[in-house]
Amino acid sequence: MSEVAKEAWGKYLGQLQTHPLRTKAITAGVLAGLSDTIAQKISGIKKLQIRRLLLIMLYGFAYGGPFGHFLHKLMDIIFKGKKGNRTVAMKVLLEQLTSSPWNNMFFMMYYGLVVEGRPWSLVKDKVRKDYPSVQLTAWRFWPIVGWVNYQYMPVQFRVLFHSFVASCWAIFLNLKARSVAIKKA
Repeated sequence: MSEVAKEAWGKYLGQLQTHPLRTKAITAGVLAGLSDTIAQKISGIKKLQIRRLLLIMLYGFAYGGPFGHFLHKLMDIIFKGKKGNRTVAMKVLLEQLTSSPWNNMFFMMYYGLVVEGRPWSLVKDKVRKDYPSVQLTAWRFWPIVGWVNYQYMPVQFRVLFHSFVASCWAIFLNLKARSVAIKKA
């Protein structure tokens, strides 16, 4: 690793130690912005939509990072001192039955209402139509991510790991939302 990368990583770790919530929020916002930039480019948008990009970054900063921070704090309280495969499985199950459905629905509503500026009636119909398939797909994908996260990631890196994978997931959600908008156009 180059000296510049080592120094940057060291500074990042220092910020993670001294200001964990802020660092996780900024990280989630930056990763959300990167994922939206990638999604826009993949979907064929010629000129980057800056307003959309900033609103997606705001989602990561104001919601994604802080939610993950407090979720993992809560998991540590609920499963205090417990380790092993059974505990990891219980954490994954709890996460998949609570935060996964909520996060996917919240993202779909935020994207429709705030990012696209659609009226509530259209967003509600879209969520009603697309949410089941999105959540079923999530339940095929996120339990593996959760297992890796709880089994192998140190607690201070769980939000970083989750945010990185979530940025890939957001590309999928963005492209799904975009494909529906293109079909209707």
